[in-house]
Amino acid sequence: MVNYIWFFLILIGITFSFFTGNIDKINDSILTNGTESLDLVLSILPIIVLWTGILRIAEDAGLLKKFAKAVEPLLSRLFPDVPKDNPALGYIASNVAANMMGLGSAATPFGLKAMKELQKINDKKDTASVPMITFLVLNTGGVTIVPTTVLALRLAQGSMNPSEIIVPGIIATFCSSVGGLLLDYYIRKKRRKR
Repeated sequence: MVNYIWFFLILIGITFSFFTGNIDKINDSILTNGTESLDLVLSILPIIVLWTGILRIAEDAGLLKKFAKAVEPLLSRLFPDVPKDNPALGYIASNVAANMMGLGSAATPFGLKAMKELQKINDKKDTASVPMITFLVLNTGGVTIVPTTVLALRLAQGSMNPSEIIVPGIIATFCSSVGGLLLDYYIRKKRRKR
């Protein structure tokens, strides 16, 4: 579906530029933006690879399991329907740790594994369970302490102080996480009363 949306947006843009006489801008954009995109990717790639590697080392060293144990009381309260020994909690903790480091690309595999484990304990296989929804809210609003990708992008674009967004980012992501989880809890509680 998203592919169709992008296709139609591009088609509309090209058609509009053709009728307004700006087709040369489309050609220039296609030729120059490819190089700019490659330069941007090559400039942020080392930072993302470094932090992904650090996260992988932390996983291999067992630090993510220790982090999972440390946040287990919180996760048990957020996911009361998930048994304490379920591997989903470990994957959720790893996902949270990766998101805290601003590594969405490293967090995705953990999130997929967590969803797969949550699906195994789901009674209705064609409907998202309450723990799945809560995890989605937690993942989407996730607290980010070091927004690695954003810092890399700001650095690549020549920002004088790329790290000035860290504190506002922590505040914003903390508020979004707490707000999302409170709304999730409120809706869950309201549905249970029915």
